[in-house]
Amino acid sequence: MSAFPHAHYLAGAHEPNQFIPDTGAEVCFGGRSNSGKSSAINAITQRNGLARTSKTPGLTQLVNFFELEPGRRLVDLPGYGFAKVPRPLQEHWKKLLEAYFSSRSTLKALFLIVDVRRGLGEQDLQMIQYARSCGRAVHVLLTKADKLTRNQGASVLAGVRRQLGDTATAQLLSAPKKTGVDEARKALKAFLREKTPAGDGPPPG
Repeated sequence: MSAFPHAHYLAGAHEPNQFIPDTGAEVCFGGRSNSGKSSAINAITQRNGLARTSKTPGLTQLVNFFELEPGRRLVDLPGYGFAKVPRPLQEHWKKLLEAYFSSRSTLKALFLIVDVRRGLGEQDLQMIQYARSCGRAVHVLLTKADKLTRNQGASVLAGVRRQLGDTATAQLLSAPKKTGVDEARKALKAFLREKTPAGDGPPPG
C-alpha cells in the first residue's frame, strides 16, 4: 500500500500567479534534470506514476504541485543544468524558482536530488545556499546509489556530509533497490508536520 494513498496532482505553474494558495505545508524537490528526481519522488511516495519519468532530461518545465494528504504537499521543481534547454527558458525557470522560494510561507524544506556519481556541483551548491538564505532546511538525496558498491557509496556520503557541514543533511538513495527510501520518506513526513519555523535545521529522528 502506498504511503500516500490519496496523493494526486493539483496544478502546474508556469508563472508565479499560477501557484496554488499558500496554505498548509509543502516540501519541494529540485536538482539537475538528469539526477533521477522523478524516480526518487515516485519511490518515496510509493506511487509509480505520480511524477513523470523520461529518458529525456529536462522534461519538468513547470512548478508542479501534488497533494500527498490534506494540507500537505510535494512540489516538483524544474530541473537545472540541462544544456539543450533554450537560454530564455532557463532564465524563465530561474525567475520562477526565485519567486517560488521567496513567496511560499508554507515551504518547509528543499529535497535536493544529486546523482551520487557526480557529487555536489556548483549549481547544486548555489541551490543549497539560496534555499538556506530563504530560511529553508535542505536535505540532499544522493540518488542512483545502486550504481556504486556499498563502500563507494559510504565514502561519497561521508565526503558530501563533510562538504555540507551543518548547512544540510544528506543520505544515499536508490529508487530501484529501495535503499534509503524509508529514511527519505520519514524525513519528508517530519518536515511536513513540523511546527517550528522553516530553516531551523532538520526534523528530529
